[in-house]
Amino acid sequence: MVTYQEIERSIIKKYRKEIWSRFVKAVSEYELIKENDKVMICISGGKDSFLMAKCIEELIKHGKFKFEAYYVVMNPGYNQKNLDLIKENAKTLNLNIEIFESDIFDIVTTIDKSPCYLCARMRRGCLYNKAKELGCNKIALGHHFDDVIETTLLSMLYGAEVKTMMPKLHSENFPGLELIRPMYLIREEDIIAWSKSNDLKFLNCACKFTEQVTKQDNLTSKRQEVKNLIKELKKTNINVDYNIFKSLDNINLNCVLGYRRNGSYHSFKEKYNESEKK
Repeated sequence: MVTYQEIERSIIKKYRKEIWSRFVKAVSEYELIKENDKVMICISGGKDSFLMAKCIEELIKHGKFKFEAYYVVMNPGYNQKNLDLIKENAKTLNLNIEIFESDIFDIVTTIDKSPCYLCARMRRGCLYNKAKELGCNKIALGHHFDDVIETTLLSMLYGAEVKTMMPKLHSENFPGLELIRPMYLIREEDIIAWSKSNDLKFLNCACKFTEQVTKQDNLTSKRQEVKNLIKELKKTNINVDYNIFKSLDNINLNCVLGYRRNGSYHSFKEKYNESEKK
């Protein structure tokens, strides 16, 4: 069995380029964590959030400034098997986690319309409240590079708007709290490689509602459709995922029909008509 010390070394050594360097770059480039921050690390039980927790630990040990981290697991109603796996992985990784209870799964399974949307909102609210209780000013989530580009395409293809998952956000309902995503630049394939090389097995999806729907209808999620689409596009353009990511940092406002900012819509015609008057 791999020791937690070996797992920690694999992040710094074996996967230095793929994981550690990209983690540090995201924290630095997007100014996600600063000195004296108190960060609540949200662990869902999956590979992404557990790796994030270990990277945060390494940053505390090897970083250039001091900050505090609290490793928290919200139990929205996991079955005992899944809860035991979370506890086992925390022990294997030598993480001192705090588990707090909620009844979110029980509530959303009674909802027919948009249960996933309601679940996400309720989970976010519970996490913000817990962060306030702990005296934290930041909440860290484990979304990675692939989540970012998939969200971008989902917004375009199914939401008819161009937007992406941001590396950090101010909370609108909880003043003084920020949501940060330190895994922003790390690719999912590298997270999978890290977990496999250390013989680690994490939760995939522990949502009771998702499990029920999948068993009954064998539905493929829209996110999985987009994931498959990107995989196909990469066969002919290996850089397509990076190009999608970079395009959101390289928007040419002279060549868009319109955009929204702070709730107001602006059409290209505004500037176009102004140029005619000159």
